[in-house]
Amino acid sequence: MSGSGRKSALLGMAGSILFVAVILALLVYFGVHTEVMHLLQWFKQQGAWAPLLFMLIMAAVVVFLLPGALLTIGAGFVFGILQGSLYVVLGTTLGAVIAFLLARYTFGKRARHFVMARAKLRLVNDEFSKNDWKIVLLTRLIPFFPSKIANYFFGLTQFSLHGYIIGSLLGFIPFTVHNVYLGSLIADITTFEFGQQQRSGWEWALYAGGLVAAVAIIIYLNRLASRALAKYTEQDTDKEAL
Repeated sequence: MSGSGRKSALLGMAGSILFVAVILALLVYFGVHTEVMHLLQWFKQQGAWAPLLFMLIMAAVVVFLLPGALLTIGAGFVFGILQGSLYVVLGTTLGAVIAFLLARYTFGKRARHFVMARAKLRLVNDEFSKNDWKIVLLTRLIPFFPSKIANYFFGLTQFSLHGYIIGSLLGFIPFTVHNVYLGSLIADITTFEFGQQQRSGWEWALYAGGLVAAVAIIIYLNRLASRALAKYTEQDTDKEAL
């Protein structure tokens, strides 16, 4: 890995750890760590409805372009890593599909004409549609990419619905698992089941190792996605010049 690559990786890990520290500080400062078990109990009381309610909320967040990072972390609080990740991915994908279909069947010909009237956007529509699921997947893997707005843009293109769903499902997984893992970690650190459970040094080492591994995978996938998407862009720029 080059010097800049190592620097990016270290910055990414430091940022993730800092994020956890800030969340912990806020929880302790506002005294909400004592309410975590109450929240868990409330969701448990909902039984089979809890996952459905959570997924519907996640879908609404995507459709209405609302920030959803805290909800994703909250899934780790409430459901744990595996179930939380599953519910977030399904809920986010549901919201993305709704936004996609709204753009395709509600915005009408005027919005589609807006896309086709602009060379760059038309190029994306004509050329990227051939690799629709790959393009969607790559955009989901890039941090800070405006994916919620992109959901509506993709709906105005010729991207197939099944390709869009596949790309979204696969692309949402890495960042979702990372954020849900953070939520699960924060829940363990702050609750301790009200001090009744002690963690060994090995358990804390596993937590730290898991966090570092998750961040490293995210950084690696981001680099791969950026390079792959750049290749598509370069190819299409060459075609436009011709």
